[in-house]
Amino acid sequence: MYCVVQDNKRILIVITIKTNRKCLEFSKLNAMYSLKDLFITNLKISLMMYTRYNSTCAEPLFGSNNSLNAHFNLSKKTVWIIHGFRPLGSAPVWLPMFIEAFLKEEDVNLIVVDWNHGAATFLYRRAVKNTRKVAASLSVSIQNLLNHGASLDNFHFIGMSLGAHISGFVGKLFHGQLGRITGLDPAGPNFSRKPADSRLDYTDAKFVDVIHTDSNALGIVEPLGHIDFYPNGGKQQPGCPANLFSGVNYIKCDHQRAVYLFLASFETNCSFVSFPCPSYEDYKNGLCVDCGNLSKDSCPRLGNQAKPWWKDLKEKTEGWPFRTIAFLDTSSKNPFCAYYFSLSIVPYNKTVKDGSISFSVLSQHDQFSHPRLYEKSKPFDNLKEFKILALFKRDIVNISCIYITYMPSSDSYCSTCQYKFQSLMLKSLTNPERYVHTAHTTSVRIWTAHLLERYANIAC
Repeated sequence: MYCVVQDNKRILIVITIKTNRKCLEFSKLNAMYSLKDLFITNLKISLMMYTRYNSTCAEPLFGSNNSLNAHFNLSKKTVWIIHGFRPLGSAPVWLPMFIEAFLKEEDVNLIVVDWNHGAATFLYRRAVKNTRKVAASLSVSIQNLLNHGASLDNFHFIGMSLGAHISGFVGKLFHGQLGRITGLDPAGPNFSRKPADSRLDYTDAKFVDVIHTDSNALGIVEPLGHIDFYPNGGKQQPGCPANLFSGVNYIKCDHQRAVYLFLASFETNCSFVSFPCPSYEDYKNGLCVDCGNLSKDSCPRLGNQAKPWWKDLKEKTEGWPFRTIAFLDTSSKNPFCAYYFSLSIVPYNKTVKDGSISFSVLSQHDQFSHPRLYEKSKPFDNLKEFKILALFKRDIVNISCIYITYMPSSDSYCSTCQYKFQSLMLKSLTNPERYVHTAHTTSVRIWTAHLLERYANIAC
């Protein structure tokens, strides 16, 4: 910028200088490279740094003489993204989306660990052996950051498949002092049933969360973290191909779903509320409706918001370290949203005994919604409150009526009884801050359908 004085007038002249900044690019290899790796091994690691300043143009983390990139902010969180096995050498298709979503959500230093030269091979065992070497190399770079004043507590490692175990090996080298490790469907082959020092483990960071989406094939089934999420049971994901005729997508769809679920968790209207439970069967049978009363928002959430839940739990739980597994169900298409509600019912009298409950709701614009219910039958004893977990495919707001169907068991059927519920309460677990729909002393109406007596309770 220059200021020129001419005839007692100031003329502002702005000169824009264009710089030809060269952006780092992820290593783009191919099957031919993987074929050559059978004979000549090559491991090379590139650290690609992104910030909000250079969100679309990666820069090297370090310059000459180990100088730190000027855009790296020592006071901000540093997110490390580590990919997995790349047998064909291509770049992960999800990587640009991950970078964009994370930087939009948080102002962080984001580092992509490109170890494609080492992951691109037809020999999976060779890639497995390289994971230790990658971790050792990263430890040198991390020590350099620490020398510049960075903090391990501000580091969040996110590893996909083999990248999850690389993150664990890094954590071991720093004695579990990393702030957080997120394992996205950690690789199972060569790691299943291995001791803690040979895979990702909850001792590798102060907080370790794991998402299992392909635990019966490419992923690992064992819980590894402080909390392990098993979406849809952790094995087969809705919307993924069910047969080999779908090609390579049949192999990788379930495995990569962990990445896309984590990405979808950044959606403001898509909160992946989950339920701690001993098994997926117990969860499906409605035995794990409650998440406790530790806070207003006490159900754990898959994704980037898992740590706030864990920190709240840690402050109020004795007998640390606390570890748990949690289950949830999702829809089949991105952003995979589903919406949980809890229906709490208190019987009015002892005529309401063993049986089953189902319900539907009428919301705005006279739209009916029928949820998936997680219960088979309920013993309604001593007029106690019981709860039903329900999953809707779309969010339900402005509820005007709740239609309850009570089907007594053959042992508890009473033709002269009047069936009533003392109270009903329908609460959103996905958005617990919302209004709770309640009704009191609601009566029952009887109708006959297909020669089967059903008892409907309408609370409007």
